[in-house]
Amino acid sequence: MTGLLATWLFRAAAILVVSYLGVGVSVRGVGAAVLAAVALSLVDLVVRPLLILLTLPVSVLTFGLFIFVVNGIMLLIVGALVPGFTVRGVGAAVVASILIGIVGTALEWAFRLL
Repeated sequence: MTGLLATWLFRAAAILVVSYLGVGVSVRGVGAAVLAAVALSLVDLVVRPLLILLTLPVSVLTFGLFIFVVNGIMLLIVGALVPGFTVRGVGAAVVASILIGIVGTALEWAFRLL
């Protein structure tokens, strides 16, 4: 349970950092970031496998690069569901999803070293 809570907190922190970078994602506060992190985890659990299966031919043709677009779509879905968390389009969602992944992974590594 603490691993799941830590993952949500790292993801929320990554969402806050990316929102300050000005890539098209805005968050009204820490509560909205935590709610967006939880919603993103749930959407990743439920919707992502279906989207990956549906877009498998395109993913194979693009050597897996279309998965970045799928991740952006997931972020757009969360932006539509969570109040206080907005994403300004598909391009911003793709860039933000890449940055959220990088920042979240860096935070997890940093806290593992402590």
